[in-house]
Amino acid sequence: QVQFVESGGGLVQPGESLLLSCTISGSIWRYNAVGWFRQAPGNQREMVAMVFPTGPTKYADGVKGRCTIFTDIEMNTVRLQMNSLKPEDTAVYYCYARESQDGSEYWGQGTQVTVSS
Repeated sequence: QVQFVESGGGLVQPGESLLLSCTISGSIWRYNAVGWFRQAPGNQREMVAMVFPTGPTKYADGVKGRCTIFTDIEMNTVRLQMNSLKPEDTAVYYCYARESQDGSEYWGQGTQVTVSS
């Protein structure tokens, strides 16, 4: 069973920044993809940013240039720096990991991000 410890969500004003952090149980090398998804009320869950140990980083079009995903291998942590936040970024953000061995996918419990003036 994979466990996640997520933090960093909150209420911010448009234009401000947030840093989301997620510590994943076990070595991060156990996974062939880690990242962040989000889900706003009434919407499907969507990918925000993903990092692949053997490939390029991937971002959703709506966050390119505003978000940066990075990992701390020693701490088994994946972080998402979000800048210039917009009201449409309001959602529950979920940490994500995919097992290398069998492709099983896992999700964190989610952290709320609200962007409002």
